[in-house]
Amino acid sequence: MNIEPLLDALDLQEDAARALADDLRTQIDDLQTRLREAETHLEHLAITRKTITGLADRLPAYTPDLPEHPDYPRILAAYNHATGPLRAKDVCEALGHELLPKNVEGTRAKLKRLVKLGILTEADTGNFARTP
Repeated sequence: MNIEPLLDALDLQEDAARALADDLRTQIDDLQTRLREAETHLEHLAITRKTITGLADRLPAYTPDLPEHPDYPRILAAYNHATGPLRAKDVCEALGHELLPKNVEGTRAKLKRLVKLGILTEADTGNFARTP
């Protein structure tokens, strides 16, 4: 029996398997390089996150543009000193306005506008608090 054709076929299969293994090793090397790059990028992002969160308390708080009226900054100052929700009447007193219905209603309208801007929340009807 002549085994020469069998050995030639086996050589062809070995060459193909060797070429496949070489190709897979090259792909593995490329993937390992890409993995190292991705891990380094993740480390840099983690460092950036840690730096930003460490500085967050030093950054000024964002305040949306307030409407043009001198009472708005004073209203916010009243809430900075408050320990809980305030009613329009309480804010009027803090601003030094007389407790006349027109002043209380005007203040309530300003508080509602601040709710729409997302600066205050209306905890329950008539009680306004800073947005957390």
